[in-house]
Amino acid sequence: MSGRGDHETPGVIGSGRSTGRPPVIGREAAVSTGHPLATLAAMRILDGGGNAIDAGVAAGLALGVLQPDIVGCAGVAPIILYLADAAEVVTISGLGRWPRRADIGFFERHANGELPLGVLRSVVPASIDAWVTALEEFGTRSFADVATAAFELAEQGFAAHELLCTTIAEDQALYAKWPSSAAVFLRDGRPPSVGEPFRQPDLARTIWRLMEAERREGADRRAGLRAVRKEFYDGAIAEEIAAFYQREGGLLSAQDLREFRVGIEAPVSTSFRGYEVYSCGAWCQGPVLLEFLNMLEDDDFQTIGCNSPDYIHLVTEVMKLGFADREAYFGDPDFVDVPLRRLLDKGYAKDRRREVSLDQAWPAMPPPGDVGRSVEPTRVKPSAGPGHSKGAPDTTYLCVVDKYGNAFSATPSDGYSTAPVLPGLGFAVSPRGDQSWLEPGHASALAPWKRPRLTPNPALALKDGKLALVFGTPGGDVQCQAMLQFLMNTVVFGMNPQAAIETPRFATYSFPNSFYPHHSEPGMLRLETELRAAACDLEQKGHRVELWPQRFWRAGGLCAIVIDEKTAYRMAGADPRRECYALAW
Repeated sequence: MSGRGDHETPGVIGSGRSTGRPPVIGREAAVSTGHPLATLAAMRILDGGGNAIDAGVAAGLALGVLQPDIVGCAGVAPIILYLADAAEVVTISGLGRWPRRADIGFFERHANGELPLGVLRSVVPASIDAWVTALEEFGTRSFADVATAAFELAEQGFAAHELLCTTIAEDQALYAKWPSSAAVFLRDGRPPSVGEPFRQPDLARTIWRLMEAERREGADRRAGLRAVRKEFYDGAIAEEIAAFYQREGGLLSAQDLREFRVGIEAPVSTSFRGYEVYSCGAWCQGPVLLEFLNMLEDDDFQTIGCNSPDYIHLVTEVMKLGFADREAYFGDPDFVDVPLRRLLDKGYAKDRRREVSLDQAWPAMPPPGDVGRSVEPTRVKPSAGPGHSKGAPDTTYLCVVDKYGNAFSATPSDGYSTAPVLPGLGFAVSPRGDQSWLEPGHASALAPWKRPRLTPNPALALKDGKLALVFGTPGGDVQCQAMLQFLMNTVVFGMNPQAAIETPRFATYSFPNSFYPHHSEPGMLRLETELRAAACDLEQKGHRVELWPQRFWRAGGLCAIVIDEKTAYRMAGADPRRECYALAW
């Protein structure tokens, strides 16, 4: 089955269109995010003279208000940036750490060896520090400038959108567990209806308090940003967070909040058909995308064809190999010796690629690759339920390219369904601990002050040393799979970004889910319904095939910006599977 737009020439804007939406093309700047109002918030900052970093933070804060079901104002926010003046790619590790009092033994003694819903899943909230760090180091605007849209949306409300209403209805029982959460999400004892005003007055007051902390510092922008951070991590808000966790039996302490800092780090990268593709480090799953690309670099896809049965099979089997390596080796590099140099070696990729049979699917997750050391096998838990954990948090995504050539790519996350909203503050603290393992010896085993292995992983790519692509998606374990398919559609098949996004997707689940309790569905391959013609051939190769609905929201919500090689125009795409929206000028 051929993808839409696959006859366009790479680097040239096509004259025709067969997509549901057009690619949005601008001469100076472009934005694509998980919600139209967040996209508009970013464009307003750009219109006012801000750069991509200012605009990206504005969008990220707004998304925390517009999509509290899937992203929280006190969650995670991994960021990757391209800084045009320095021609440099940097990352911000917007991921929290386990409280210092947390260890596997605690859960064995007090929770029957399980990771229960609620306050015990919480790690230090990282997103506020990530946003402030991005502004302080690389932005030009104040916190108040970029937070105004989020404040107004929280205080005055917005029209509840379809995805928000769908996920709240799906997880109604979870929100009902905590009165403070029900007060936000189940007013009048029910989920909101599409178009109904959705207000968050407590969250608005929290954002206002941060803005006020900045104002008290006067005109010094950096001092004001430091005051925002202090208010949240070592001031009155921190005191309220710590008091709540002490009262509720959680592990998070004032010391944990006070001592936390995100890091500014170098990215990891690989080359793929003339592009250099960049990811955050192995504290997230991002490097597995680079592994996929290395294994697929030499295949003749023009002969195989986009989304043919042979294409779906090959890409799926390669992804299984990458996920086996992720499972065995990825974890917080501050605690785990992740063999990234070996895993991203081109020779290693060729060895792994030879493990793919073109006729027979791996019946389950393959063994990890040989990196010169032994690894404890993961105890795989078969799933008795659907292909996603009921109530598992999802994610959102945003990207910005400004007129100066800077790029901002971020995947903020942590909705409020698996941990309680803090009364009076209006947000839940990051429940990202649910991406740790309670198995000693696992690369992502829980440990004091260790970070979970994060699924959100923003990305970007350069070509000939120039910014070429900025992209990412929500979707948990589907993220790198959808990102790979977008890159293949763009780089290999020459689609414009909107066509590359709209092309039907597939995803394997033949590995432990990143969310606790880490169930696996051996052999499971899900296809969007437009790919149903490939199902019979794939089943004959040994895949267990299930169909998703057309343009299913769990297949991701990909947003992207492509820089046209000839004109330097910015071409933005946004996924119709969700509320994603793109603008450009």
